[in-house]
Amino acid sequence: MCSKILTLSNVLSRPMQLFFKPNVTSNLKPNINVTSVACVSFFNKLPAEKLWKSVTSVSNAGAKKGRGKGAGRIRIRDLNRGQVIGTGKVNMLWPGLSAPVIRGRELLKQQKLPDDPERMEKLIKIRDSMTKFRRLKLSSIERGWSGSRMPGRSIGPPDPIGEDEFIGFDTKVLQLRSLLIMKGNLGRTRNYQAMVVTGNGQGLAGFGLGKAKEAPAALRKAKNRAGQKLMHFEIYNGHTIFHDFFTAFGKTKIFVQKKNEGYGLKCHRAIREICQAIGIKDIRAKLEGSNNLQHIVKAFFIGLLQQRTHKQLAEEKKLHLVEYRAENEYYPKVVASPTEVRTKDQIPRDETLHFVQYVMNDKVILRKKKFPPFYEKMPHYKIYLKKYEKYRNHEKIRQMLKVEYGDVKSFLNERFPEENVEQSES
Repeated sequence: MCSKILTLSNVLSRPMQLFFKPNVTSNLKPNINVTSVACVSFFNKLPAEKLWKSVTSVSNAGAKKGRGKGAGRIRIRDLNRGQVIGTGKVNMLWPGLSAPVIRGRELLKQQKLPDDPERMEKLIKIRDSMTKFRRLKLSSIERGWSGSRMPGRSIGPPDPIGEDEFIGFDTKVLQLRSLLIMKGNLGRTRNYQAMVVTGNGQGLAGFGLGKAKEAPAALRKAKNRAGQKLMHFEIYNGHTIFHDFFTAFGKTKIFVQKKNEGYGLKCHRAIREICQAIGIKDIRAKLEGSNNLQHIVKAFFIGLLQQRTHKQLAEEKKLHLVEYRAENEYYPKVVASPTEVRTKDQIPRDETLHFVQYVMNDKVILRKKKFPPFYEKMPHYKIYLKKYEKYRNHEKIRQMLKVEYGDVKSFLNERFPEENVEQSES
């Protein structure tokens, strides 16, 4: 075994001597090809520009699916750049526009000036220099929900119908999406679907859907349909709804609550745009279930149409409707009265008399239980309350003490009664 390994090592160390030994005579002549072989591959066959284009570009199939949206985007060019007001293809002198009306004591008149043959060449040179892509900048008032996208943006009032114009109306885009439809003869086609809401902020509002091959056409169709389907909604005290209500469409559920003036619109952004179009300023809306935008809009409009005024509620129950407000120190105030009032004996024992429970159709909003903070059980918290109780809400404390005790007394009066100075003196 050792001899074989040594022999193999000799062969490997001198491989060429096996075939080309000078002292061995043979009829075979060596056939060696010495021509150079060019190593051609994909990377050295094409120039660098085409290689980078193959990496960064999008295929035709990918472009149809919407991939690489920034690749084939049209460059925005400012065509007004380089232009001078009053000068065009025909070089004219316009008094008051491109020249003063009076020059010295001479009154200038409109006249033609000699042509400038290099003007168009300069303009083309300036436009060709604007090759960098520049996004369209919008002001903070014109922008939508997310940057320069259409949802949330205003597109003006609907188009006039004959002699009727929509004065004071404004339209907000709620949804704009592209739909890909596969057809047998045309293949994959792209359509646009838009959903808008329009209103005048004084109780008139409507929503509409539009479909078209282009986005502007879909927005125009939706805007005009919304203007043709206006609905009137009554607003309580000019700022909120008449009562809480529950509404649903499909799997979307919305709980809407009436709020005091100054509360604001704490709700879904689509509901906020609808409220601004109608003129509602203060509500709270809790959304449950599906967040399909079209279902949200339809559910909220159904709920607004189903709400009843205080007079209608009083006529339904044949009872007086009484309101308690914090601004009136919870003093009962009769808001509406029916034409015929039922007596106590005529009211069934199982009838729902709670106002919120009645208008919500026995639906209850899920609220998590709030546990008290851990420090309320600590001894130092009781000391803190005793120390600072005299500084909290002086006017309300005095009022509550007068209601409970008939006089302004300490909170600890029951445990440590105060001595009446007037009785002791008498």
